[in-house]
Amino acid sequence: MSNPPAPLPAPLYQGSVNTWECDDGGHLNIRFHLERAYIGLAHMAHALELPRAFTSAAASTLTPLELHVRFNKEALPGAPLVMHGGVAEMGETDAKFCLDMRHADGASSSSFTLKVAHTDTRDFRPFGWSPRTRDAAKRLQVELPAHAKPRSVDVTKAPGEASRDRAIELGALRIGGAMVLAEHCDTFGRMRFDHLMGRVSDSVPNLLAQWRADAAAGKGAAPAGAVVEARYIYRQWPRPGDLIEIYSGIIEVGEKTLRLVHWLCDPASGKTWMSMEVTALTFDIATRKTITASPEVRARMEKRLVALEI
Repeated sequence: MSNPPAPLPAPLYQGSVNTWECDDGGHLNIRFHLERAYIGLAHMAHALELPRAFTSAAASTLTPLELHVRFNKEALPGAPLVMHGGVAEMGETDAKFCLDMRHADGASSSSFTLKVAHTDTRDFRPFGWSPRTRDAAKRLQVELPAHAKPRSVDVTKAPGEASRDRAIELGALRIGGAMVLAEHCDTFGRMRFDHLMGRVSDSVPNLLAQWRADAAAGKGAAPAGAVVEARYIYRQWPRPGDLIEIYSGIIEVGEKTLRLVHWLCDPASGKTWMSMEVTALTFDIATRKTITASPEVRARMEKRLVALEI
């Protein structure tokens, strides 16, 4: 990459892509992008003078509230990756971080803009930052890089009401059923946000497999899917043994992309654990090029649109 922007000030995650972390498209699955963001958040806490914030001995921790992600360049098996971070905003009890993961040549792989609350570790109630952390935040203050800013997703839109009953009423499809396992949770017993996303990754073929096949029909292509941008709203945190049902719908059909909304619901209470909006595309595994569906295929899909909102 020619003249990549300078890295953000705080060094965070650094590693590479394992083959077993890649999906049917041959690239790093979205859940493992988010796993690296989770690791990056722990390093960010350290940079902000919050010692051992994700351990059982922590006096306070960082609780995710909302996440926006841009997936800019796919990460293939063996690719080295390095993440740096900075503080975009800081309030009384919350903050917005940019966690920017890049390839070895400086090209952006994925950029995460994460809003968090500074909370206790018992009831997860927000409370104020220490002067030491505020001083550290000033040293790490940044503007969002251009490749991290929203493009196809409106991050200013307030989240609406979301529930299992509402999803069914709107005609959303149940595409997944899962259970929270202890190994998917953090040290405080809350399901990690990368594993919440993992349950969506597991379920999406139940919604989009036929669309991908139809989009590639007659083109001699082997289709796979990729998310290019996403927004997540974390509403409640499931714990081991809790159940998850995923209700999903397509809200817009473009020439090359689809916009979808997923609600991860608790079938016991009917409430929603997490809601998310994504922009996704279909590509040819061989050429790595986007597949454009025919007008006829798009018209059929438009008949299935639902009124879900994030």
